[in-house]
Amino acid sequence: MKILVTPRSFGKNNPELFDILRDAGLEIIRNDSGGILSEAAVKEKLAPCEGVILGVDPMNAAVLAAAPKLRAIAKYGVGLDNIDLEACKARGIAVSRTVGANSNAVADYALTLMLAVARKAALIDRRCRDKDWSKITGIDLYGKTLGIVGLGAIGKCVARRARGFDMKILAHDVVWDEAYARENGIERADVDRICREADFISLHTVLTEETRNLINAERLSAMKKTAVLINTARGGLIDEAALLAALQEGRIYGAGLDVFEQEPPADPAWYTLDNLVMGSHCSSSTAGATEQMGHMAVANLLRDLGLR
Repeated sequence: MKILVTPRSFGKNNPELFDILRDAGLEIIRNDSGGILSEAAVKEKLAPCEGVILGVDPMNAAVLAAAPKLRAIAKYGVGLDNIDLEACKARGIAVSRTVGANSNAVADYALTLMLAVARKAALIDRRCRDKDWSKITGIDLYGKTLGIVGLGAIGKCVARRARGFDMKILAHDVVWDEAYARENGIERADVDRICREADFISLHTVLTEETRNLINAERLSAMKKTAVLINTARGGLIDEAALLAALQEGRIYGAGLDVFEQEPPADPAWYTLDNLVMGSHCSSSTAGATEQMGHMAVANLLRDLGLR
């Protein structure tokens, strides 16, 4: 039985994951491209496979149609926006996620980006390497208002960290956990209010047709000039052209983006901004998170293939 493994970090520090798969009688086809697989590459590699451990590579209807033997998709992460779930349901293909495995890692990185943007850490570092010791003034995080869009597992982890900075927390989620919010002093707010009032806005919601371009030109224009926008979720949540213009014109203070619609982004203007901290879709890339995600993905795949 053949399976495809696409995530670049899978087994990188835990090669025993491949041994577990082989010991279960599986032949492994690996992503040897060094990057995210194209649709054509996924079709080619997946064709003979009955299972896949999947990263952010495309798994749309066309890809699924090219894999007649496929029975199980084990997502290495929690976002399912790259998977055609209706096509999977129609085919009876099991789809699983590694829920909770990377929540703390992503929350840590979201706070890292907030601090890095607020205190201009990347810019200061670049200047210091040029032996420029001039003072650069940032803004404060402590005591400010944080707006969290998506109060799920990761959003809740971000909220817990923000309490250590004595931040006022506004949050939005379509499935509202009132008990958790009350216990943790979180105030419910819609996205428009968050954009108007928050000093820091952190996105932790899924990408759907309803949330695509959730942060658009209108909502960007409503933000404070001192606002910081953080995205460790999905690039499609933000109208990137509108955000790029807002950053270029200084209409918001800055942004920290670990995700883009196209990775890496094609527009060279992104790479010239001093008020942007960029990430390479690496918020979950810690030794602990990748190990836990790997073991969960393997367990999920073996279960759905009837091997455990």
